[in-house]
Amino acid sequence: MKCLSWSFMVFLSCFFFISGTHQLQPYQTQVLLQLRKHLEYPIFLQGWENYTGDFCTMSSTQHFTLTCENDTITELKFRGDKLVNPNHFNGFAIPNQTLSESFSIDSLITTLTRLSTLRVLSLVSLGIWGPLPDKLHRLGSLEVLDLSSNFIYGSVPPRMPRLVKLQSFTLDGNFFNETIPDWFDSLSNLTILSLKNNQFKGQFPPSVCRIKTLTDLSFSHNELNGKLPDLSSLTSLHLLDLRENQFDSDLPVMSKGLVTILLSKNKMSGKIPKEFDELSQLQHLDLSFNSLTGTPPSGLFSLPNISYLNLASNQLTGSLSHKLSCGDGLGFVDISSNKLTGELPSCLATNTDKRVVKFGWNCLSSSSQHQHQEAYCMDSNVNGKGSDGRKIGMLIGVIGGTLVFMVFVAVGFLILFRKYCNRQTFEQHTLPKVGQENSTARIPSEILANARFISETAKLGTQGTPTYRMFSIEELNEATNNFDQSMFMGEGSTGKLYKGRLDNGTYIAIRCLALFKKFSYQNIKLRLDLLSKLRHPHLVCILGHCIEGENSPEMVLNWSERLAVLIGVAKAVHFLHTGVIPGFFNNRLKTNNILLDEHRIAKLSGYGMSIFTEEIEIVEAKGEGPKSGQSTKSADDVYNFGFILLESLVGPIVSRKGEAFLLNEMASFGSQDGRKRIVDPIVLLTCSQESLSIVISITNKCISPDLSTRPSLEDVLWNLQYAAQVQATADADQKSDATSQS
Repeated sequence: MKCLSWSFMVFLSCFFFISGTHQLQPYQTQVLLQLRKHLEYPIFLQGWENYTGDFCTMSSTQHFTLTCENDTITELKFRGDKLVNPNHFNGFAIPNQTLSESFSIDSLITTLTRLSTLRVLSLVSLGIWGPLPDKLHRLGSLEVLDLSSNFIYGSVPPRMPRLVKLQSFTLDGNFFNETIPDWFDSLSNLTILSLKNNQFKGQFPPSVCRIKTLTDLSFSHNELNGKLPDLSSLTSLHLLDLRENQFDSDLPVMSKGLVTILLSKNKMSGKIPKEFDELSQLQHLDLSFNSLTGTPPSGLFSLPNISYLNLASNQLTGSLSHKLSCGDGLGFVDISSNKLTGELPSCLATNTDKRVVKFGWNCLSSSSQHQHQEAYCMDSNVNGKGSDGRKIGMLIGVIGGTLVFMVFVAVGFLILFRKYCNRQTFEQHTLPKVGQENSTARIPSEILANARFISETAKLGTQGTPTYRMFSIEELNEATNNFDQSMFMGEGSTGKLYKGRLDNGTYIAIRCLALFKKFSYQNIKLRLDLLSKLRHPHLVCILGHCIEGENSPEMVLNWSERLAVLIGVAKAVHFLHTGVIPGFFNNRLKTNNILLDEHRIAKLSGYGMSIFTEEIEIVEAKGEGPKSGQSTKSADDVYNFGFILLESLVGPIVSRKGEAFLLNEMASFGSQDGRKRIVDPIVLLTCSQESLSIVISITNKCISPDLSTRPSLEDVLWNLQYAAQVQATADADQKSDATSQS
């Protein structure tokens, strides 16, 4: 017995000795409490309120991680819930989005610098605002720094190169608005450099090309311009993401180890280099919405690892070789809205369960997707006139005079004229005030120089105007001599302006609008119908329109972006149900009524139409809630929203098969094989299984035939937000794993 007791005592002694060696230093405990104060006591740190134990032993959560070595903190991660940035940020606090006006980013960073042993620092979605202080360089042990999804603006501090141990540097989703500094080669251990979704200006920093260790490079969604340098020296690079900038060079030479190349929505020109055939590791290539020319190399389609290939909306010409073969893993191909001719190779001719192919709006001989006449592509090849490869479509407004004020609202297609067209009256309050009038500073000098021409065409405003009609592109080509430079009058923020003359002698002005987003034809036509009804003697009238290439390829959203859209719509519907009295129900929810603005913020249209078709029960100003009968209407909206969820899961191709087909396929979500067959390949490529399962589960509940089992919109919103948080955590973990493996 004594021997056993002695052994037990030795075990306890060892246990307490080991625990004691990890007791956090008192001053670091005080630093943590001070950080909680600086961050204005976030809910996820409520457990610290009366905590008297060792912080090093606290369990990690999805909002908080703390790691210690010996008695000091080496890893600190805070993730808040302030996920959505505003459309405009002026550098000051925003209620409910940023930390308060009394917050000081300088004080926050000063406190952090006391944790001199920190190797990992992540402060994400906390509402931090202000310019980033240069004293951050005092954290000389940092290896990972992530300040994503905050409201930090200005420039990257100049003394950051002193963080020589830094391996991962992420500033995504902020408001940095200066040039990207050219000292990154000082960070010789850097593997991940991500500055996407900011407002960085200027050119691509050459020093980046000298970072031999770099694996991930993301500068997308900024305002960068100029030429791209030779990137072949980045021999460790796997991810290159430069989407939605203004780079205007030829495609650069690439490193042969690249796995993902994203260059869509720039101004890239020239041919796709034959050397791209040698990118044997490439899985994902997106060159859409540029001005690339020539015939795409056949080898792109048969790269051994290629799974996603998007060449849509360029100026690609010629015929694809009938011998072209497709790689076994190629699941998505988009060559639509180019000027390709001839027959499709057999591996691209039809969609299958394993491969989705989009090839519409070319001049191909196939009839399964809409094609132009062959002359359209041949003419463009000869004279290069008539369209821009970066356009999803071209909307040409034919006006008997000048468009003095034209603005985009929401997605950019609600075109409102600020004045009216003939002597008919039209109540002014039916058109919202959207901008300042009489601002000559907004009119280009070239247009003012053509004042004589404008004054002549303006006379049409006082005469009997022709009936509004649709014009063909051929008519407009003839009226403008194929949009000859001599007919060019100027270019404003809404597009180029040309003068012309119709066959009947009528002088016209033609506004050409480049449409960079995907909008339905019905949506455009609805707004044009509004414009056609405006009449007043002091405004020349819109005579008609021409829409060239209206059915353009859809804007492809990854899983995180789809979740953001769904959350936005759910918030809108929840507001319609509970944010007003009486609530608005039976909102006829459908995907066609979801619009995205230039920042990809979801906007719901078409809501509240029941106000014209149903009796509305007025609730007195006592604050009474919705009365009986409204629960059924709420369930209808939930059911319809369930189909929006379902369509976001399966994508547009499957969605077109109809409601009955989708309902029958719901059982397929229950197995991995079924998901691979029915779920949109883009979703499968960009989602975590846990996040996907959460959305599938709530979708099943929404479309339940039993009204009583359908969730409330509040429940739906909570599940979507939780799915987004799970996905964000998975994305962050993936980055962290990549860092630890390097």
